[in-house]
Amino acid sequence: MRTHYCGQVTAEHIDQEVTVCGWVHRRRDHGGVIFIDLRDREGLLQVVYDPDRADIFALAEDVRNEFVLQVTGKVRHRPEGTVNTNLTTGEIEVLGTDLKILNKSQTPPYVIDDETVSEEHRLKYRYYDLRRPEMLARLKLRSDVTRVLRNYLEDNGFLDVETPMLTKATPEGARDYLVPSRTHEGNFFALPQSPQIFKQLLMVAGLDRYYQIVRCFRDEDLRADRQPEFTQLDIETSFIDEGEIMSLMEGMVQTLFKDTIGVELAKSFPQMTYADAMHRYGSDKPDLRIPLELVDIADVLQDVEFKVFSGPAKDPKGRVAALLLPNGCELTRKEIDGYTDFVGIYGAKGLAYIKVNELAKGREGLQSPILKFLPDDAINTIMKRVDAKDGDLVFFGADKTKVVNEALGALRVKLGHDRNLIEGEWAPLWVVDFPMFEWDDGDKRWISLHHPFTSPNEDDLDKLKNDPGNCRSRAYDMILNGTEVGGGSMRIYRSEVQKTVFEQLGIDDDEAQDKFGFLLDALSYGCPPHGGIAFGLDRLVMLMSGAQSIRDVMAFPKTQTASCLLTQAPSEVSERQLRELHIKLRKPPKLAES
Repeated sequence: MRTHYCGQVTAEHIDQEVTVCGWVHRRRDHGGVIFIDLRDREGLLQVVYDPDRADIFALAEDVRNEFVLQVTGKVRHRPEGTVNTNLTTGEIEVLGTDLKILNKSQTPPYVIDDETVSEEHRLKYRYYDLRRPEMLARLKLRSDVTRVLRNYLEDNGFLDVETPMLTKATPEGARDYLVPSRTHEGNFFALPQSPQIFKQLLMVAGLDRYYQIVRCFRDEDLRADRQPEFTQLDIETSFIDEGEIMSLMEGMVQTLFKDTIGVELAKSFPQMTYADAMHRYGSDKPDLRIPLELVDIADVLQDVEFKVFSGPAKDPKGRVAALLLPNGCELTRKEIDGYTDFVGIYGAKGLAYIKVNELAKGREGLQSPILKFLPDDAINTIMKRVDAKDGDLVFFGADKTKVVNEALGALRVKLGHDRNLIEGEWAPLWVVDFPMFEWDDGDKRWISLHHPFTSPNEDDLDKLKNDPGNCRSRAYDMILNGTEVGGGSMRIYRSEVQKTVFEQLGIDDDEAQDKFGFLLDALSYGCPPHGGIAFGLDRLVMLMSGAQSIRDVMAFPKTQTASCLLTQAPSEVSERQLRELHIKLRKPPKLAES
């Protein structure tokens, strides 16, 4: 039906006859000459119809936006002064000699290039919204990304292996999506949160190098970079250590960026320990483009009378830290109040600050409500430690370590964006030496920081039983611009170590056998040393395309309430279907008659 895509007709086709198909992006009648901007996935093409062919011209007059057309015509230069340098087809136009309306369109739900349309409206008419050039570009980039990833992994000896979608519910962190079984009454499948156990079983099976671009499902609260179903590049390999797999993955991401968006990333990604990341940035996924760091000052404030500072400074679980903002004296009181409200989201009870007007004047050159509570020697030490200069502002956080890290860490990122402090475009980083466990105050037990199959650091095996809070894992996360794009670890491949980890997590022998018996059995049949990593494909494409949410790089995403506005899912099902699945809905109680 066509000889070319619209966006591929260029000056090299001048004087040639072409046939193109697409949607009417815009129709313009310029007093006897009709211009139609025809759009397909490759771009826009201007088609011109003049009255010399009366029947075709009359048909062109009936054309409206989003009609589907087949156009035949001769390629020619655009008249002088009408060249559009913003289009790849901007030098030429097609003089239409034939026109077929393949299908008409109702009045569209909105103008396709209207940037003010709400996301809810776009999601409801997603098939229409995907016609937007920026949406098409993101999906094309996504396709390019998967192609490059597959090629790289295949070239490095990895095998693409599928794992089951209907599997067993296992306690891995988030809630499972459950699927009732019709043939096994009262039993349920679970949709996989990840193929973690299966890919380890593939290593036991001897496949050596596995990968899969796979859908994963987690029933958890959503945000900009989360969806109930998402796509993961899943990787596992045997007879390898952390350094080797991290080097291999660096090469993959470097190749990906170069071959898809023409970006040369650093030849070697820097590494930072988890402890260092939390200490300096308050986050285990720091954005290194922002030149702001947290500075500990608890030792300076332990003995001051100001209990807001001295209390957390003396608390073994507390932290007092400062965050210097260059030229921060420019901030108004209203802006500071706004940042105070912002850190409150993370549990901070307030946000103390000191404006450094003239450092040489000492206390007299500073401005803050808290100065009266602090002695001169403490103030002077803090100013030196944060390297304050005239015009700067120093923010303070004092609370439990977790609260301070989350509040000042988030404030650091917000200030970096609000104050245009971003340096450079891409900042990849490996974070390593994660703790094996973290303490859950609610349930009063240890939980895995990553997952229960992460191997402990060989140097910390003695701490696994005696000092779990200080036991490090062999985990590694790849961070890009403050976003975790990939996370992995070396796995436990000895059954006795796996059993000890389960014990620390409060999983007894019976539960371990019930939930993971098949894995424990597999570990006893010659399991090789192995490790792997999983990359969030949606997050990667979001970053590479400059999108604000992973919803913008998915063809048919869910809303933040995990619903589909296009199909109206989730929805009720018939009683017959429920009976087949042996499910009875609980009926609401009858209201008492008045």
